[in-house]
Amino acid sequence: MRRLLLVAVMCGAASVASAADMPDLPFLRGSFTEGLSTSTVNWQGFYVGGHGAYGTSNMNFTGATRTVAARLMDGLEMEQVQRISEWPVMGKVSVHGHGFGGFVGFNSQWTDVVVGLELNYTHGKFGGSQTGSISRFFTLPSGYTDSVTYEGTARINITDMGTLRVRGGYTYGSFLPYMFAGLALGQADIIRTARVFGVQVNPAAAPGFQNVPFDISATDAQYSHLIYGYSFGLGTEVMLVSNLFLRAEWEYVRFASSIDTSINTVRAGLGYKF
Repeated sequence: MRRLLLVAVMCGAASVASAADMPDLPFLRGSFTEGLSTSTVNWQGFYVGGHGAYGTSNMNFTGATRTVAARLMDGLEMEQVQRISEWPVMGKVSVHGHGFGGFVGFNSQWTDVVVGLELNYTHGKFGGSQTGSISRFFTLPSGYTDSVTYEGTARINITDMGTLRVRGGYTYGSFLPYMFAGLALGQADIIRTARVFGVQVNPAAAPGFQNVPFDISATDAQYSHLIYGYSFGLGTEVMLVSNLFLRAEWEYVRFASSIDTSINTVRAGLGYKF
């Protein structure tokens, strides 16, 4: 019995000594994940890609034909007294559109911060049209009572637009959420037509001039016209495999032209970083 007791004590002492000599393994501390981390993707360098876009063109046609109508009625009494060219014949319109294009840029990276410059181009169909009219009766100082209808028609069709962006983002593992802002250029067909018609009545006027109908119109057309503005938006990219990345973003573009136009698009794209 004493021999068995002695053997048990010696085995226990050997086990404690062996445990003290074992390395400090993670599972001995109750955790299998300690020491693991998600590596940051290298976004530094040039990249190129393509995208598809779907969006909405928001146009304000109020006053779009004002300058056309003002030139048409320059010097007429009805324009000098009633300012017909300033009548609000049209309003706001929203039209859906779509397009496709590409992008190329360069990223600089400092640890998790990424700053870049990008050129973005989209070819598609954005824009819309509207026709409106206003009719009024009034008497002029000359004695004529006028029944006048001012009709305006305007259309803008944007086929190409590009933006030069500065963007900044912060990496989260394989993801790169970012914001951007920049200058925008576009190519558009802009057609505006003003028509003014009606009747002037003055019983006291000389025979032949007591009832005078009139119908005048003018059109201003600009084809492949360069328009400019600004853009900003948000997006995110995720590195898939072998420098191939997926992109999703929203962009707002505002153009300054004779027709106030803004375009909101959502985009999905695929790119490659060199």
